Amino acid sequence: MRMPVVSLAGFLMLCAASPAPPLQAAGGLGEANAALQAGQADLAVNILRSLPEPAASSAEAHNLRCRVFFTLEQWEGAQPECEMAVSLDGQNSMHHLWLGRTLGERADTASFLSAYSLAKRARSEFEQAVALNPRNAEALADLGEFYNSAPGVVGGGTSKAQSVASQLDHVDPARAHELRAGIAQENHDFPTAESEFRAAIAASTHPAFQWMRLASFLRKNKRYAEMENAILSGEAAAERDQGHSAVALFNGASVLMRANRNPELAIKMLQEYLASSNQTEEAPAFVAHTWLAKLYRQTGDTASAERERSAALALASTYKPAQDLKI
Repeated sequence: MRMPVVSLAGFLMLCAASPAPPLQAAGGLGEANAALQAGQADLAVNILRSLPEPAASSAEAHNLRCRVFFTLEQWEGAQPECEMAVSLDGQNSMHHLWLGRTLGERADTASFLSAYSLAKRARSEFEQAVALNPRNAEALADLGEFYNSAPGVVGGGTSKAQSVASQLDHVDPARAHELRAGIAQENHDFPTAESEFRAAIAASTHPAFQWMRLASFLRKNKRYAEMENAILSGEAAAERDQGHSAVALFNGASVLMRANRNPELAIKMLQEYLASSNQTEEAPAFVAHTWLAKLYRQTGDTASAERERSAALALASTYKPAQDLKI
């Protein structure tokens, strides 16, 4: 349920008039964000639903609701929440970024005419996110990916993507190499793409992520033995990173599942991710549990599969892939 909305100016005036509510609101919003990062979607929703005013109607609360819906793959629920966050705080780069991401996801499954409109709006939001903060590496990467993959009719273009890569050189060199790798892939220049992925590994301070992206590239090119070696290198890099790259284990498991290879290793990596203290909304815990359920079902361990499916639904009772999973 959407909470009543007050203007941003009104919210700031209320904060200035009464010191106590902002402290309570900050705590509530912080708790909701912590639940989101831990993959506890139902808890995050309940915390946000019970927030007092003015926190319940703040831009940050709407942004958090959007991101919870986003993790649940409920794009239609996410969009109005992200739109409200932007309406209340249009100078926040991340709010525009999340709205762009939500519109992009909706465009992927929409009819042709709707997809055209949604994609143009997504591009506009990514561009605004970068305009507001030219050093927002996430926004630059998303904008560059959009330019690289979208047709010209909605504002895509290789030269635009190359320009964003040049901007990323000064902000996040590893992401710059990844974007150039994506551009090379679009041009079917696979040797250059691989070279750029390997350059990203060399440039990164947390190379576990880049190893998994190289693995994804190798999977798409059916180089499965090399793919598994890259995943093992990524796993080792994540272990050396003392937990900061735990989400890379989730990414590596995803690559293995898409390739339908080595389910035992995928299970191990997902278990390691769930056991870490560095879970994140980028890799929701309930999704990891759902994937484990699929993997256990694949290996014939139906009891473990049912346990993992139940664990997923305990965190996110409306997550449709877990609801629909047959054990």
